[in-house]
Amino acid sequence: MTSLVETGIDTAKVKTGGALIGYLPLGFPTVDASVEAAITIARNGCDVLELGLPYSDPVMDGLVIQRATTVALENGFRISDAFSALEQITADVETPTLVMTYWNPVLAYGVEKFAQQLKAAGGAGLITPDLIPDEAKLWFDASNEYDLDRVFLAAPSSSKDRLQRAIEVSRGFVYAVSTMGITGTRSDVDTAALGLVERLRALGADHVGVGLGISTPAQVSEVLSYADGAIVGSALVQALAAGGVEALAQKALELASGKPLQRS
Repeated sequence: MTSLVETGIDTAKVKTGGALIGYLPLGFPTVDASVEAAITIARNGCDVLELGLPYSDPVMDGLVIQRATTVALENGFRISDAFSALEQITADVETPTLVMTYWNPVLAYGVEKFAQQLKAAGGAGLITPDLIPDEAKLWFDASNEYDLDRVFLAAPSSSKDRLQRAIEVSRGFVYAVSTMGITGTRSDVDTAALGLVERLRALGADHVGVGLGISTPAQVSEVLSYADGAIVGSALVQALAAGGVEALAQKALELASGKPLQRS
């Protein structure tokens, strides 16, 4: 089966030396505005989109993303809105688009129904931060049936066996969490990221994205010197919240300037 995300990452590596993976929450500040925002970053340097499904108990999300998802939920965001938004985004841009979601909303909605509608809306697959492979049989079955990518997380504290398992079952990329903790911008990317990627490479990982804490072109450049994708979330959400889509476009272009083959 062809992985849309792997193809997108490989294309970006050839063209610019690595992929910029941009995260934004669906429904923020409104559903329509989130569609425009996603299209904006796709047109301004993001090679893969990661669109967050707002959730009332976001255990991994920092304050910037928590505030944005709270706004979306307070405005009445529903899971069905995610599919309509995704359909509009994927009709406008060809950028591979993943949905990042905690597992409970998918279970509550119905795993097969969620997968079917995700595929129909043009989604490439899911990032599931709180789902471990040992408990993912329902998602394995549905993602195989609908040819969807599935991205699992790897942390610096993960054992060799857990890393190996994440590599075996992930399709798209393995999400290497660069630091222990929650999302948010940081002045430097945790040095544990490099060691974690080296461990994943040694176990055979072909596509690795590093996330949590990346907020500057220099950090994008640093991460892409050893990983395949640099994942940026809070910095983009912050730009959107502060200055709308114009500021968001500028921030995406600024971050994209850190790609190895785009540096001056």
